[in-house]
Amino acid sequence: MKIERGNVERCLLDVYMKKFVNRSEELDFLNEEYKKNTSSLIILYGRRRVGKTSLIKEFIKDKDAIYYLATEENLSINRSAFKDKVSDFLKDPLLKEANLERWEPIFERIVSSEKKAVLILDEFQYLGNNDPGFLSVFQKIWDEILSTQNIMVILCGSLIHMMIEQTLSYSSPLYGRRTGQIKLKQIKFQSYKDFFKEMSHKELIEYYSITGGIPKYIEMINENQNILENIKNKMLNTSSLLYEEPFFLLNKEVSNLGNYFSILRAIAFGNHKLGNISSFLGIKQTSLTRYLKVLMDMDIIEREVPVTEKNPEKSKRGLYVIKDNYLKFWFRFIYPYRDMIEEGRINQVLKEIESNFIDNHVSFVYENICKDTLFNFKSLKHPILELDAIGRWWDNESEIDIIGLDHSQKNIVFCECKYWQKKVGISVLKELAEKAKKVEWHNHTRNEKYVLFSINGYTDDLIAYAQSKDNIFLLE
Repeated sequence: MKIERGNVERCLLDVYMKKFVNRSEELDFLNEEYKKNTSSLIILYGRRRVGKTSLIKEFIKDKDAIYYLATEENLSINRSAFKDKVSDFLKDPLLKEANLERWEPIFERIVSSEKKAVLILDEFQYLGNNDPGFLSVFQKIWDEILSTQNIMVILCGSLIHMMIEQTLSYSSPLYGRRTGQIKLKQIKFQSYKDFFKEMSHKELIEYYSITGGIPKYIEMINENQNILENIKNKMLNTSSLLYEEPFFLLNKEVSNLGNYFSILRAIAFGNHKLGNISSFLGIKQTSLTRYLKVLMDMDIIEREVPVTEKNPEKSKRGLYVIKDNYLKFWFRFIYPYRDMIEEGRINQVLKEIESNFIDNHVSFVYENICKDTLFNFKSLKHPILELDAIGRWWDNESEIDIIGLDHSQKNIVFCECKYWQKKVGISVLKELAEKAKKVEWHNHTRNEKYVLFSINGYTDDLIAYAQSKDNIFLLE
């Protein structure tokens, strides 16, 4: 059976989340741009499977739109396919029959139409990658044909490093032309429950710890199976998408894939300092920095410094952590055991996961969920705090899960997060108060508040003590 290119593209637009969740800010922004009586050039980028196509489909469902999916084929094949797509949109058979060797006439035909159109060039980076000269051609098309017309153009791409280089960087011919950009990020945990209405809060956290906020990964979860069964069937199964996904995610973004995998494995096993990563891999620190920068540009890792640092960029206390929950899990529990998995010793690997899953993975994801909750502290039924900085804190001896800072009012919030089987008692609060004394930040004038997060509640004595104070809050 032969599948026409147009049908393939329609299928690609139809293969998106069964339920469109969140993304209200992005939709509002796109709709506001669309309402303008001027041209718009929007750069939409983000990692594979984060939901860019879903967002596009939701946005254009009630609009006249030309959607073109670029391929890695040469420019002449792409130009011909794009011409055919425009011809179908305009119902112009003469354009389809035309043999064009330039892009300009196609765009001139688009703007000659009276109706406002949305033009989406998806996987735009392939056009620039096939021929770097195309970026200058498109710059001229924008400047001379599109920029003065009532048209909305969206350049979309999933290879983040390439999209930045081709559309956003100072060296790009398109630099300064965009009217807006969206870096589409993962869906926050606060919206995760919209996918699974019947799950408990604890189940949601554990599933979020392996899928993160990537819609495609979330869609693969079988609600009729428990977390370990899903891991076994969806992540340890060598035929499953999630088993091989990191190779497809990184192999078109970077060269020397093995070096990047080694770095991510080192971080996943708890080596967060530059020196520790270097020692784990046996590589000089100076050789690591460029790899780490690429991973940060791709939104896979981030560099954390204590939240109270005055000059974070210059801080020597930086730690590198994996931001993506799925990749964090994969490099900790799948990549190191691929030999065993390939040999069929699945139950042995599953036993390793089961014994370390909570303490070495979920508990850290829980801290990040609590941090996001603290950002919404003012919307909770507790006194309002306008926190302008939230993050971890540590010194050579102690560590505090989360600290929130309100610089204008000199409020400081100390937080501890416990993903324990048992209830949290008053000893945890006392330990947190002792560690708080070590934090240098407006020591004599600050207003201290304490917040505890617990997945399984609190002891009666802690509840009673917190109720007697106005600066202690217990959240579940």
